[in-house]
Amino acid sequence: MLLIYNSLSRRKEEFKPIHADRVGMYVCGPTVYGDGHLGHARPAITFDVVYRYLTHKGYKVRYVRNITDVGHLEHDADSGEDKIAKKARLEQLEPMEVVQHYLNRYHKAMERLNVLPPSIEPHASGHIIEQIEYIKKILEAGYAYESEGSVYFDVRKYNQDHNYGKLSGRNIDELLSTTRELDGQTEKRFPADFALWKKASPEHIMHWPSPWSEGFPGWHLECSTMGEKYLGTPFDIHGGGMDLKFPHHECEIAQSVAHNGHDSVHYWMHNNMITIDGQKMGKSLGNFITLDEFFTGSHPHLAQAYAPMVIRFFILQAHYRGTVDFSNEALQGAEKALGRMLDGYRRLQSLKESADADGSLMATIESIGTRCYEAMDDDFNTPMVIAALFEACGIVNNINDGRTKATQAEIEALRKIFDTFLIEILGVVADSATTDGSSDMKPYEDAVDLLLEMRSKAKADKDWTTSDLIRDRLAAIGFDVKDTKTGFEWSLKK
Repeated sequence: MLLIYNSLSRRKEEFKPIHADRVGMYVCGPTVYGDGHLGHARPAITFDVVYRYLTHKGYKVRYVRNITDVGHLEHDADSGEDKIAKKARLEQLEPMEVVQHYLNRYHKAMERLNVLPPSIEPHASGHIIEQIEYIKKILEAGYAYESEGSVYFDVRKYNQDHNYGKLSGRNIDELLSTTRELDGQTEKRFPADFALWKKASPEHIMHWPSPWSEGFPGWHLECSTMGEKYLGTPFDIHGGGMDLKFPHHECEIAQSVAHNGHDSVHYWMHNNMITIDGQKMGKSLGNFITLDEFFTGSHPHLAQAYAPMVIRFFILQAHYRGTVDFSNEALQGAEKALGRMLDGYRRLQSLKESADADGSLMATIESIGTRCYEAMDDDFNTPMVIAALFEACGIVNNINDGRTKATQAEIEALRKIFDTFLIEILGVVADSATTDGSSDMKPYEDAVDLLLEMRSKAKADKDWTTSDLIRDRLAAIGFDVKDTKTGFEWSLKK
């Protein structure tokens, strides 16, 4: 039984898909502006694992991850100039040139992190007509009003009939006391009302015709519109970062109920934040580190470069609902742990059965596999899966070193556990733990193996000079070489 923590009910609930054989999942994707940072990697990796596991369980998953390329501003969707439009104006580019530039960078980073592409990746700018029609229905239902060419959602009117704030736990009085005074507030009936459509100022270069004005949709509208377009209503899972719970997802719920008369999502899932020294990552604090800077080690906060798989493993070592605090020490620890895991995986590929093995390991191996499934079924508990895999690594090392004997069936059972949970579900690419992010290390591994085979032949011929030379040169450039009963094994020095 798969349990998912539902942010709306604030408890774990048994996952019951609307359709028995398929799942609709919508995740708030990136705002396509600026270089992606470590905080962007966490939701991508979190919901990649959810996608992978649901697929592994046999569900046909339609995974929609939107691209926000219009209507999202740094502080509020009701005022200021759209960041994409601003950059396009300053650099004399088409707005979609700006979008494509940063989208290409985002996709490249996701590929290096081994994040699978979604089933559908719709752009907000490509669904303006649908958003206009969505607004019309909310107006007809009486939960929105037009003001000076803009359209605002009527939060107080909605709250009289429903419960605005049920996801985040906010209330109207709190909203009234915390809502900032912004340009355009005089158009509103109530400070907490949010824009469904904004009239464009003359210098605003991203705008479209509508019944109310030449303008653009508010930030919150795109997800309600595109989620329902591609997944229907209601659909199963809506995910995103904890910082989106309010106001973005709260506004989504209100829009959808106003539009449909009922909730459009069964399970709301939110991953927690990544912090640096206890503070949220942000440019204003000077602790903003891009993914490219992590991969190259080019930021002053970084002691070294970190491979994409190290970043992925670092994030998966914590439960997705827990806070992860960045430090070089924590990432270096993840790098060493991943190295041990991959060393075990490499040894596993060359294990041979023992003729006199009695099969006594099988119960322990099966128990590890069972615990991995139980951990994933308990709200995608990846740290518990990793702990179980390290236990399996210990068994592999004991077999490899001759301390334990194993049958072929036991070795195959171990391989199945690693292939299922480390490779397929956690998405760790076994041959891509280097900082260059290369996904094809086979030639590199083959070259090392070739050298060590030459060393083995030299030893057999009692050519100790050549044997020692190969060993010493490999050690000098960072390899640990170990002679075993069946030949040799190697690993990168920790």
